[in-house]
Amino acid sequence: MNGIHLLAEEAAEDRNPLLPEVYDIVWSLIVVAVIAFVFYKYVIPRLSKVLDERSNKIEGGIARAEAAQAEAQATLEQYQQQLAEARLEAARIREEARNQGQQILAQLRSEAQAEADRIVASGHAQLEAQRQQIVTELRSELGSTAVDLAEKIIGQSVSDEAKQAASIDRFLTELDEKAGIGVGR
Repeated sequence: MNGIHLLAEEAAEDRNPLLPEVYDIVWSLIVVAVIAFVFYKYVIPRLSKVLDERSNKIEGGIARAEAAQAEAQATLEQYQQQLAEARLEAARIREEARNQGQQILAQLRSEAQAEADRIVASGHAQLEAQRQQIVTELRSELGSTAVDLAEKIIGQSVSDEAKQAASIDRFLTELDEKAGIGVGR
């Protein structure tokens, strides 16, 4: 036994203490190969599947976010366009209202002017009628007064109506011509 023991000692002296035995390396390689086979056969496909699903979800989320952002942008542009159209419509309505107001004001002014002209014309007609009435009354009174004065001056009655009317008309015509009024006014 000394011989085997010696051989083992010699072999132990030649061997590097940092290197494992060959059977340890073989068994370790077999275990690593089995683990690698199981890892590549089952774990990596599942891990790849999960990672692919996750990246698809992320990419889908990004795509949905971009679509939502594009839709929001389109909605914003549509809103701004509608707002601009509403502002234009409001400006147009204000302008129409202003024009209608000016038309109504002009119509009311013309109606007021027409009413004022009618009132003035009516007033002038009344004044002319009153003036004619007063002139007629004055002629009548002046004629009576002239006949009375003529009777007092002459001392006799001027009773003939035809002579009286002719005398009164002649007297009034002379007065009108001297005053510059003119007959028939």
